[in-house]
Amino acid sequence: MADFKWLGHAAWLMDFGSVKAIIDPFLDSNPSSAMKSSEISGIDYVFVTHNHFDHMGDAVKIANANNAKLVAVFETVEEAKKAGLKEDLALGMNIGTYANLGKLEAALTPAAHSGNPSGFVIRCSGITVYHAGDTGLFGDMKLIGEMYKPDIAMLPIGGFFTMGPKEAATAAEWLGAKVVLPMHFNTFPVIRQNPEELKEMLSGKAEVPIMKSGDVYTLKNT
Repeated sequence: MADFKWLGHAAWLMDFGSVKAIIDPFLDSNPSSAMKSSEISGIDYVFVTHNHFDHMGDAVKIANANNAKLVAVFETVEEAKKAGLKEDLALGMNIGTYANLGKLEAALTPAAHSGNPSGFVIRCSGITVYHAGDTGLFGDMKLIGEMYKPDIAMLPIGGFFTMGPKEAATAAEWLGAKVVLPMHFNTFPVIRQNPEELKEMLSGKAEVPIMKSGDVYTLKNT
């Protein structure tokens, strides 16, 4: 069993029981965030999909405070070190395959965006999660679905900078995930969207919980 707490925008707190991780922790400067960085504790890993401010956010602060590994594309981790990340917490990776990080496995995937973009596939306690990062729709999402078979897909739906609901619905079908968690919408006026549109398009194909910042989705082992 694992809990996925949406902290607003693209930030998720993932609790696998014996392992806790946070991804894209844009908290302190995000008015829609359910938590501040000072409230984050017991974290083992901080994942960052790319170096934009609304994803890098408070990653360095949280990693240092929790003695947690900061995992990202190599160049993004180098930027984090320049911003004060402790050397022994830096874990720069690149797109390829699963890496054993000790308490869980993670793979970086492509993403169609800017800022050294990537997605993450994270596998822990029998559960596989795909966080797409900021991305448009791209054909290799079919391969991500075939290769990694995610149980949960966290997909941006805000448009303007990323996919909108229509593209996210196609991505969800290609990925084959049983649960789709919409994200990266309504933080700013330019990415205003209605997640109910995605839920309607995926009716009968995937569960689409409509969450508010601070809500928790619990997935039992598949």
